[in-house]
Amino acid sequence: MTAEEKYLERVEKGIADGPFSDDWSSLSRMRTPAWFDEHRLGIFTHWGIYSVPAHANEWYSRNMYRLGDEALEYHTKAYGSPKDFGYKDFIPEFTAKRFDADEWLELFREAGAGYYFPVAEHHDGFQMYDSELSDWCAAKMGPKRDVLAELKSACEKANLHFCASSHRAEHWFFMGVGKEIESDIHEPLKKGDFYWPSMPDVNFEDRCSVPAPTAEYLNDWLARTAEIIEKYQPELLYFDWWIHHEAFIPYLKKLAAFYYNRGAVWGRDVSICYKQDAMAFGTGIFEVERGGLVEQKAFRWQTDTAAARNSWCYTDSLIYKPAREIIGNLVDAVSRNGNLLLNIGPRADGTIAEGDRQILKELGAWMRVNKEAIDGSRPWRISSEGPTCGKEGQFTDTEEPPFTSEDYRFTTRDGNVYAICMKCPANGEFSVKSFRDSFDPARRKAHMLIDKVDVLGYNGRIDWKVDEEALHVSAPGISSDHPVTIRVKVR
Repeated sequence: MTAEEKYLERVEKGIADGPFSDDWSSLSRMRTPAWFDEHRLGIFTHWGIYSVPAHANEWYSRNMYRLGDEALEYHTKAYGSPKDFGYKDFIPEFTAKRFDADEWLELFREAGAGYYFPVAEHHDGFQMYDSELSDWCAAKMGPKRDVLAELKSACEKANLHFCASSHRAEHWFFMGVGKEIESDIHEPLKKGDFYWPSMPDVNFEDRCSVPAPTAEYLNDWLARTAEIIEKYQPELLYFDWWIHHEAFIPYLKKLAAFYYNRGAVWGRDVSICYKQDAMAFGTGIFEVERGGLVEQKAFRWQTDTAAARNSWCYTDSLIYKPAREIIGNLVDAVSRNGNLLLNIGPRADGTIAEGDRQILKELGAWMRVNKEAIDGSRPWRISSEGPTCGKEGQFTDTEEPPFTSEDYRFTTRDGNVYAICMKCPANGEFSVKSFRDSFDPARRKAHMLIDKVDVLGYNGRIDWKVDEEALHVSAPGISSDHPVTIRVKVR
């Protein structure tokens, strides 16, 4: 029996033996892990062979073969023709000689994260773990280390929840452009080859694009994902967008049933993060890439974005977002019942760049002060007030939102209401209009029975009152480049 056959047999047995079957009706009974409510910030990392050239973005492995693409021009000048120096030739340079998983996870913990998603396999097809199914993996080539195992162990030491991401689905077509030029990607390609299958380009948004993934490829995908589940027991799985292709539907159902049943054996709830309509609603966690939802939702969801605007991996030309924007992304998502999964891209040697470190440092300092308004919080009766409402959908976080001191986002926890001002007013005077309906004109006082109002992290004297216009809070001398949280305690 081959390794693939072994894992496919385990999938079938796991489905037969467990409470979940491979249909949407059964899978809709899944429960999102309780800890996902308590930890609203996660860290994502894109780290792999593409970190060696560190040019443009994580799609270098594809674009270095694409006619007319700047990455091909760059590659030819820097390394020579893709025929003589192809993508696979970066692997010996990916040594990860300064990689320290414990140092990474301590940094993420200090940033306030509660869970961590490393990319186990990206579109390029290189597995960052020890695989029985392929020799093209980090345990056998490049670093010659089981990176995923080291990261899981470090997660456990740092008390973070370990998750994993697979982008294998896109490998069906990802390297196909290399056949259109003189390169090291050429026929015959067979299963087991690094570049296999390198199919023709597809319309990424077409769920019915052809040539569709074959049973051979889909079984390979299913076995690889089952291997990650069996060996590393991630508490959440994340799939990138192309899993929505119609050919994946029966295989995705099988994978979800197998995974959810394995969670039952492990004694914990697990879930799958998916994009667009890849899965039936309610059978996993709905994901929005580089964007968000503008209305408060009754369901749990997640947005994933990167510290840099122009890449998910480390490059020599990163355009970093300011930390206040990322904190704003977090607050915005949480007020609407979402989580934020923030990506950073380590260098090829395993070190984390200063730009990423600075963002994580500022994020951690803010979380230490404001954590009670984020982790374990729930949506209030409204999510926001003010002129800036954001944009709906994926790929909408292209620029920093123009928040004003009139923009607030709301959460609640332990009977408190948190009004988070998205831009600290220069004069220290806050006016929260959403509390004006708590004012009783006849008695000239608040009927919400507000007991106390304070500002998290502010040590000066607070003056406050409620009238027909707003809850007015005065915090003289307050100054912050980041959102400021007003805590309203009730009797």
